[in-house]
Amino acid sequence: MAHHQHDARTQALSRRTLLRTMGIAGLTLASSTAWADGSIRLPIAGEPRERPLTHEFPQKGDMILQRTRPPLLETPMEVFDRGVFTPNDRFYVRWHWAVIPTSVDAGSFRLTVRGHVNQMLSLSTDDLLKMPRVELAAVNQCSGNSRGFFSPRVPGAQWAHGAMGNARWTGVRLKDVLDRAGVKSGGIQVRFKGLDEPVVPEAPDFKKSLDIDHARDGEVMIAFAMNGEQLPLLNGFPLRLIVPGWYSTYWVKMLSDIEVLDRPDDNYWMATAYTIPDTLHANITPGQTGVKMVPISRMTPRSFVTNIADGASLPSGANADIRGIAFGGDTGVAKVEYSVDDGRTWQLATLGEDHGKYSFRRWQTNLPPLAKGGHSFMARCTNLAGDVQPAEPNWNNSGFMRNVIEPLHITTT
Repeated sequence: MAHHQHDARTQALSRRTLLRTMGIAGLTLASSTAWADGSIRLPIAGEPRERPLTHEFPQKGDMILQRTRPPLLETPMEVFDRGVFTPNDRFYVRWHWAVIPTSVDAGSFRLTVRGHVNQMLSLSTDDLLKMPRVELAAVNQCSGNSRGFFSPRVPGAQWAHGAMGNARWTGVRLKDVLDRAGVKSGGIQVRFKGLDEPVVPEAPDFKKSLDIDHARDGEVMIAFAMNGEQLPLLNGFPLRLIVPGWYSTYWVKMLSDIEVLDRPDDNYWMATAYTIPDTLHANITPGQTGVKMVPISRMTPRSFVTNIADGASLPSGANADIRGIAFGGDTGVAKVEYSVDDGRTWQLATLGEDHGKYSFRRWQTNLPPLAKGGHSFMARCTNLAGDVQPAEPNWNNSGFMRNVIEPLHITTT
């Protein structure tokens, strides 16, 4: 089972520790210069590669500042080397609209369940805390993670690889909430909305939908905690939808409204935004037109080196420990392999503890001494469905779903 009910950690999460009133002033008051605290150089394809570092956002440590309004904060790669779970204060942040509540009173907050149901619900946080709890380890990854590596360049936030994170999510099954409302015959999709609002009235509310069978699969959940603590405000306090194995566009933050639909959802964020070419790896050639587009959905396998950076120097005549993280996308990691000869031969890396099929999995290897000169270290993940990271990068107009073996250039001196 992916979920674990009522373990010591979830039992310890009382209402007092979980769902206090969360109030933070000044989420939208910053200018980029006021928030800068040093800088970091990202290994992306184009300029500007230099990005500000900031720790001025509430409940956040040092983060790479991609944008202040709405907040786009990237996790530095070094954080992923410290453990398989990404700390809440270093977990990346991505919002679509700049109008985000600066405080949420968990006592008066209500989650509405409505639409094609037998009984409309208005659930308090206490109501949810009384329901059976589940916990799931799952990677949350932005659809545009690694967009900064696309060549030719595409518009949008020029993320490096840090628009992702892995956490233990605690909450209730969406299925249990829907069953409490009673889905009527003919319900085909479930639509979700949060408390964030467009800057101008004519802009479309951010809403995402799942097919009814997916919404009721017992894995999709409504989380009120991550890594044993209440959700940070910028990561969705008080409630967040968790859609394991799928890109985070579906992981609606500050979840406040659930609507069962008896028709396909054709709202902007499903029909137009977050769509990808219906091709292998969502890949097209620049300038290609007339391609069928479909909503983005399942993630693909990826792997990263976390303890050395591109361009690093290693001493000759000595073994070198290289380690990283991998995830299988919508299923578990079967294996991680590495190559030091430009992919001609591959060897198995050692996998760390398995925290479930949707989680990061740590890997490591001890490299024997390499000859002096330049080398290319490659790591590739194969998931339990047999999907393997491709050798060539994909490309599409939105910079979505990047997945390729990311070579690391090292020099032995």
